[in-house]
Amino acid sequence: MKLNVVPAKTGSLWVRQGIRAFWKQPLALSGLFFMFMASMSVLSMVPLLGGVLALMLLPAASLGLMAATREVDLGKFPMPVILASGFRAGKEGTRHMLVLGALYACGFIGVMGLSALIDGGDFAKLYLMGGSLDMDTLTKPEFQDAMWLSLLLYMPLSMVFWHAPALTHWHAVPVVKSLFFSTVACLSNWRAFLVFGLMWSAIFLGTTLGITLISGLIGDNEFAAMALLPAMLMLAAMFFCSTYYSFKDCFTSEVIYA
Repeated sequence: MKLNVVPAKTGSLWVRQGIRAFWKQPLALSGLFFMFMASMSVLSMVPLLGGVLALMLLPAASLGLMAATREVDLGKFPMPVILASGFRAGKEGTRHMLVLGALYACGFIGVMGLSALIDGGDFAKLYLMGGSLDMDTLTKPEFQDAMWLSLLLYMPLSMVFWHAPALTHWHAVPVVKSLFFSTVACLSNWRAFLVFGLMWSAIFLGTTLGITLISGLIGDNEFAAMALLPAMLMLAAMFFCSTYYSFKDCFTSEVIYA
């Protein structure tokens, strides 16, 4: 396995490749992403440990979406079972996914815990348990500080786990090394990831503004409410597709594990 350092413009290529891959199999990839979201939601409803179990599933689920994109990239049709790719690579692969999931859950809970020190846990409760967000809570300086701190702390956590599931699955890299290599890859290619993040932010924001503008022009407020959710879900599916190409370009190997 070899780490590649790519130019900044490659970040925009990952975005385009992800969008293109999605539209090759829009129904299949939308369905898989919905299954991914539904699984997370169902797990979150389990009393006491539901939220933790959902967090533990995230690395394996994100790998499943990357594997589905790889199937599309190879001209194949991704079947639903591909979402469980991380748990179908033998006992060693399953153990790796469980360990990664446990570490990710601990890291994420740690981020929320630190944010709770600022606002008493309001942001963490909203994020982990859901609920309605009123304007009074949103405008509280403590709540906003907790939100921005969580975002700031989540960025390094995301770098650590960005490539780790794929490295353990396709390159048989041990868990600790996969976390290290993922971090190094993201830092070495920070320019490309910056472009990647800015482009996706612009796409999400532009889509939201576009739908809101159309809703205002036609005088139908319900249109925005009806159109935003499916649009955001489709864009999120495209985003996960694009993560496969970021991994593909950051690492090369003569052997790719199935």
